[in-house]
Amino acid sequence: MDDATRIELEAAAYRRLRDHLRTRTDVQNIDMMNQTGFCRNCLSRWYDEAAAERGIEIGKDAAREIVYGMPFAEWRDKYQTEATPEQKAEFAKASHD
Repeated sequence: MDDATRIELEAAAYRRLRDHLRTRTDVQNIDMMNQTGFCRNCLSRWYDEAAAERGIEIGKDAAREIVYGMPFAEWRDKYQTEATPEQKAEFAKASHD
């Protein structure tokens, strides 16, 4: 497989993941962090970092909007729930980047 095709496939997989996460508003970021070690915020940070490596300034808020499909504050107000003590404890005992 040539590099251009590989990059196209990776980009398609990213878009599918992004779109899937946009529809799964029931899945909280803390649950993702506790289960997978990454969340929507991580994905947006990686997106912003990849842009910065190429000299493109996106910024945290714009990158989050790309991942969430709306401003983060709007998503948070609509979908984010308060983390339970159990979720917080699990998060605290895990090592997260």
